[in-house]
Amino acid sequence: MALEVKVSKLTKVKGSIIKFFREISSELKKVIWPSRPQLINNTIVVLAMCVFVGVVIWLLDLGFGQLTRLVYK
Repeated sequence: MALEVKVSKLTKVKGSIIKFFREISSELKKVIWPSRPQLINNTIVVLAMCVFVGVVIWLLDLGFGQLTRLVYK
């Protein structure tokens, strides 16, 4: 017969939290982080695309607004 050892819930939770952070640490070591120039380039591309999409949406909104004024006047 195996001896049953009672483990408190706090100990189980503490162990699972420690395991969780160890797994996070090991996964972050596998990440290939971008270099500084890559990061700057990607940031510029993302910001430029946000501005571009914003302008396109603004122009479409302006055009559809004018169209609805023509239709409903």
